[in-house]
Amino acid sequence: MLKINVIGSIFSMYAIALLQATYLDKTYPKSVTQDAELDTAQLIAKYKYPIETHYVTTEDKYILCLHRISNRGKPPVFLMHGLLDSSAAWVIMGPTKSLAYYLYDNDYDVWMGNARGNRYSRNHTDLNPDKDELFWTFSWHEIGVNDLPAMLDYVLKQTGYKKIGYFGHSQGTTAFWVMCAMHPKYNEIITMMYAIAPVAFMKHLKAPLLPLAQTALEAAQNRISEFMPHTKWFWKSCFLSKLTEVACVEALFQIMGRDVPQTNMTMLPAILGHFPAGCNLKQITHYLQLVENDRFCLFDYGLEENMKLYKQSSPPDYPLEKITAPVGLYYTLNDYLTNDVDVERLAQLLPNVVKKKLFPSKTWNHMALIWGIVAREAAYKDMLETMKKYPYTTDTV
Repeated sequence: MLKINVIGSIFSMYAIALLQATYLDKTYPKSVTQDAELDTAQLIAKYKYPIETHYVTTEDKYILCLHRISNRGKPPVFLMHGLLDSSAAWVIMGPTKSLAYYLYDNDYDVWMGNARGNRYSRNHTDLNPDKDELFWTFSWHEIGVNDLPAMLDYVLKQTGYKKIGYFGHSQGTTAFWVMCAMHPKYNEIITMMYAIAPVAFMKHLKAPLLPLAQTALEAAQNRISEFMPHTKWFWKSCFLSKLTEVACVEALFQIMGRDVPQTNMTMLPAILGHFPAGCNLKQITHYLQLVENDRFCLFDYGLEENMKLYKQSSPPDYPLEKITAPVGLYYTLNDYLTNDVDVERLAQLLPNVVKKKLFPSKTWNHMALIWGIVAREAAYKDMLETMKKYPYTTDTV
């Protein structure tokens, strides 16, 4: 009986793989499915850009991966991805669309970070993420307090520059607020911060799947664990048929906001081959706390632990008034995760907002300025022009 079951399982897996291969081959260009299989470094190399992979160890011993499109001697820029994402976010749409390539082509030295816990930074000098629960005790607070300073220090040391331009998407903006609020000295090294779909306050979050996420976290009973790690099986299961494809696209729209006009459907395998890239369940818990308490504050551990850690019953707010680096806010109207009302509130509290751009389209969603078809024309060219107002080419050591 066992032998029959094994043979049956193998046959089923073979049949599923055959279905997936057939649907992909008939529906998508071979170059797109190839991009889905490559990692960030391989993807950049495929398109003939000079790629380097670097590793940085944080003070709390997490080992982080940085990808660099090397343009030695040119001003450095640092790009930080959002929740469940990775450095691939900045190159996934190819050389004619992606921000990283655009910056390189305009004479910038491009560095892309990877937060602890994603597929490229799933490492530690002492802890095994597959065995040690302690590895997963972080939120995006630690990404801001530990990861960003370690990566930015490393980039400046490697390049010889004293300042750097920062581009963050979603959680990449949240972590930046944390870094500059908790370590104000880092404001001095930023020429300008470009906040794409900025996240701090979340009262007006409107993601339809929010109740499901809250229920899932309650069912997890606060267990510390990895969430949606990168696997080839995940993206391939989306392309078994038209039905599975539609289901996966609908799931994305339910999280990010429905945006058919700006979603390049031809690139779906490449997108889902890289996203999600994994994170820690505690990162999501921390965001949901912001939704509930309508504040931008540290993690709420409950009354007893809060008293031990913070010497007060509730977690303190992050001191946004300490974020003095020049900030540009770029946001959209159909973003389920970053509501324009909440961004306006953030803008009133940040002391040095030098650019605020709300795009008028009623369909653009949370990923429109990263994966969107016209993102380069609508946003990146404007960012590049703004960068010229904050020069740092004379800041080399």
